[in-house]
Amino acid sequence: MDASQKQAALATIARRISSCTACPLSQGRTNAVPGEGNADADIMFVGEGPGFYEDRQGRPFVGAAGKFLDELLAANGMDRTSVYITNVVKCRPPNNRDPQADEMDACKQHLDAQIETIEPKVIVTLGRHSMQRYFPGESIGRVHGKPRRKGDLIVVPMYHPAAALHQASLRRVIEADFARLPEFVRKQLNNDSKPAPARTPVPAHLRAAAPDGIMDENEPTAAHAEPAAEQMRLL
Repeated sequence: MDASQKQAALATIARRISSCTACPLSQGRTNAVPGEGNADADIMFVGEGPGFYEDRQGRPFVGAAGKFLDELLAANGMDRTSVYITNVVKCRPPNNRDPQADEMDACKQHLDAQIETIEPKVIVTLGRHSMQRYFPGESIGRVHGKPRRKGDLIVVPMYHPAAALHQASLRRVIEADFARLPEFVRKQLNNDSKPAPARTPVPAHLRAAAPDGIMDENEPTAAHAEPAAEQMRLL
C-alpha cells in the first residue's frame, strides 16, 4: 500500500476502535484513543494505555509523559508527524491502573491491524506491559534499549516515559536508549535494501547473539539466551 492507502486503512481501523465493545474498558471511556502519526512511519511506538488527558482528547501521550516523549523525539530528529504512536489498549483503564491480560487480548486485533498496515521497520515498546507482547517473562530493567529481531521487525523495549517522572534517575537511561533509535532504523533500512545472504549454520556455542548484535528470535538458542549485562551493540 502507498501512504494514502495506509492512511485510509488506519482511519477504518480507528472507526472500528471507536465503536469497539470487546472488553469492559469501553464502558468507561470518554473517547477511544486509536493512535496518531505517520501512516508510513519507519518507527512505531507502542505504549500501555490512555490516561486521563488522553481519554479526554482521544489522542495518545498528551499528558506529562507525552510532553517528555515529544522532547525525546525532538532531541533525535523526530516528531509526531514522522512516527506512529499508539497503545496496547485503546481505552483508559479505570484510575490509570495497569491494563489487564483480557483487555490486551481484546485490543490485540486492533494493534495487529495497525502494525500490518503501517509496516514499520522498528517497533519501540514503552513500558513493561507493551514489552510483554514481544518479550513475555522478561524484566524491563534487563532488556531496555536492547533490540531483538522479530521476523522482519526490530523490536526495542524501553521504559515508559512516565517512569522518568517518578524516578529521576531513569531520565538519562531513557534519553540514552532513544538516542540509538535513528541508527537502528538507518541500518535496518540498509539491510532491507541488500539481498539476503545465504545462511550458514552457526555452531551452538557461538549463538549467544546474532552476528550484528541484534538477538534473533528465529534462532532458538539466541532467542532464549539470557540478555547480556552490557548494552548490545548497534545493528
